[in-house]
Amino acid sequence: MKINNKTAKKLKKNFPIFKNNKGLIYLDNAATSQRPKQVIKAVIDFYEKDNANIERGFYTLAEKAMKEYNNAREVVAGFINAFPEEVIFTRNTTESLNLLSYTISSIIPKGKDEIVLTEMEHHSNLVPWQQFAKKNKMKLKIIKIKEDFTLDMEDAKQKITNKAAILSFTHVSNVLGTINPIEELVRLGKSHGAITIIDAAQSVSNIKIDVKKLGCDFLVFSSHKMLGPTGIGVLYGKREILEKIPPFNFGGGMIKKVEWGSAEWAELPEKFEAGTQNIAEAIGLREAIKYLEEIGLKNIADWERELTKYALKKLGEIPEIKIYNPGSDKSAGIISFNLEKIHPHDVSSLLNEKRIAVRAGHGCAMPLMKKLGIPQGVSRISFSIFNTFEEIDKLTDALKKIMVKLG
Repeated sequence: MKINNKTAKKLKKNFPIFKNNKGLIYLDNAATSQRPKQVIKAVIDFYEKDNANIERGFYTLAEKAMKEYNNAREVVAGFINAFPEEVIFTRNTTESLNLLSYTISSIIPKGKDEIVLTEMEHHSNLVPWQQFAKKNKMKLKIIKIKEDFTLDMEDAKQKITNKAAILSFTHVSNVLGTINPIEELVRLGKSHGAITIIDAAQSVSNIKIDVKKLGCDFLVFSSHKMLGPTGIGVLYGKREILEKIPPFNFGGGMIKKVEWGSAEWAELPEKFEAGTQNIAEAIGLREAIKYLEEIGLKNIADWERELTKYALKKLGEIPEIKIYNPGSDKSAGIISFNLEKIHPHDVSSLLNEKRIAVRAGHGCAMPLMKKLGIPQGVSRISFSIFNTFEEIDKLTDALKKIMVKLG
């Protein structure tokens, strides 16, 4: 389905949040997306019709719940071209990265004592590795960004060496919208024997990802940023690596055999899924993926690029604005900006009076804000399939009025 301004308005009718919040202009999709009715219905249907716990339930409801849960995993696996046993359900991207930071040390070869990140990382892909480095007496190396807000690949080539144990990086910056060259970064990392980890939280909903083609060791993302429910995320890992690393959580559902003094772990993926899982949310994620695939990721990316191009043009009409974005041809549908002498929190509050929802603050990227010289943070808009040119016009008009009022 090719998306244009007319079809975006039609798609918007499929999201109940807008029926229940008249006049809402939602421009905070990078923080969390809205849910189409198909996703909401799938979650409700599970609780109303099929609710039971999975594993070891030899009755109709439990067997159906297990079938639906397994099918959800199969759909996720197909979405990124993985094997089902390589898909681990977690709570979100943050938990996926923390799981790795608590288990990955056992597969790091001796002599490798560096972890390489980029200046545009979300705290979720910085703090776990920061703490890992302290615990394991390793060094963090940070790849710089250039003045045009793209990644400095020459610096990457200098920073990624044979000492690199881990190379972990975002696919799309949640602040700048920058799309990083993940194929090149994975190749570079693998050429030096580094474990490669991709944070796809901001990209998986609009850029087709093939983990087999990429060759990355791990990839992480969250359901709630791709039209799915909160409370469920994904950790993809190569089967041969997942088999080597130890579990993160212990308890029911992840064991094969337990005695008073010992335990044996279940096979993949159950090895990493202790306790009762977010069954309904996994089913909701499945429906979100089906919805995205029905529209087409390329169509979504094309529309978000059109919105970004239009927004950059309209926002550029405001003399007092500073925009942090590499341009519509190098970014996904995320634009951060500041109005001269006006705090982003004030901008967000005043826009809220016009029923316009944007994000404001440091974007969980404080080191990046320091690098950019804006400790107060930014205002950020981020698009989805239901956003329109008219909404951008209303945003721009509201920002111009804020400048008249407070500038």
